[in-house]
Amino acid sequence: MTGRRPLLLAAGLVKRYAAPRGLFGGASRPLAALRGVGFRIDGGETLALVGESGSGKTTAGRIVARLVEPDAGSVSLDGEDWLALHGGALRRRRREVQVVFQDTSGSLNPRLTAGEQVAEPLRIHRLVPRRALAEETRRRLADVGLPPETAARFPSELSGGQRQRVAIARALAPSPRLVVCDEAVSALDVSIAAQIVNLLLDLQERTGVSYLFISHDLAVVARVARRVAVMYLGAIVEEGPADAVVARPLHPYTAALVAAAGGRTGERAPGGSPASALDPPSGCPYHPRCPVARPRCRTDLPTLETAEAGRSVACFFPGEANDMKGFSETFHRPHA
Repeated sequence: MTGRRPLLLAAGLVKRYAAPRGLFGGASRPLAALRGVGFRIDGGETLALVGESGSGKTTAGRIVARLVEPDAGSVSLDGEDWLALHGGALRRRRREVQVVFQDTSGSLNPRLTAGEQVAEPLRIHRLVPRRALAEETRRRLADVGLPPETAARFPSELSGGQRQRVAIARALAPSPRLVVCDEAVSALDVSIAAQIVNLLLDLQERTGVSYLFISHDLAVVARVARRVAVMYLGAIVEEGPADAVVARPLHPYTAALVAAAGGRTGERAPGGSPASALDPPSGCPYHPRCPVARPRCRTDLPTLETAEAGRSVACFFPGEANDMKGFSETFHRPHA
């Protein structure tokens, strides 16, 4: 944690969706996608949000990008109320927060060439004179390792890795201060994903851009992020320096993710099924899957509290899972 003002500060984010009650309709039920989530991102750093599908990490990223509005909470961008901006004020500052999505087939327009897509934010925000637009577009493609002829090609003519490089070039084109990378490498094979991670790191070093890196893969996160926040069922359950969290996780859920990412259990996810956001368990939401759960975990809800310098965890018995004999096997069995 630094003494400087953060680039982005989120606090108390709550988001609920209305879920239909069964196949034949009826009154809807509230689904809590986020339950009081908060985090900070400093200039030039990467914060990773990690968790299984349904943890709320993508919803948090979409709120930061102003693609979804929260029901409660606040987000400030360089000290300004980011959620209060609308209309022209929002359009003027929107270039400062960009997004790289997982699915390029949905995020890239199939009817526009790669060059047209990279040029679009430059043109919309009037960042480059019209006569210099083509040359600036080629330069932006070169920044992500693509040759000049890529500008004339359509997404269908490119490989998955090339399409993601185009998406990154488009996101970086308006010189944003923050880029939300929503599972940006999860659809790529391992070797291509490694290349994209190296590209993101290189671009960050050259431009000073910050990343909110959303992923389910702690192995990737350990390489790309300085800090990590682990999410489970709409809440952050552990936060701290990425290397420390991976080396010595404090929350049992984080320990399970680390075990899976390390390959000690055949790359499997934590045992059991995630609790339903429509009908969350009492007490700690993770207790039905937790190998160190005790009676208190079934009745009381742990809050995110400082466990040691620079690290926070929402667990009554932090670190105990690491001391269990055969813990990697234990994590992958369902628990009563």
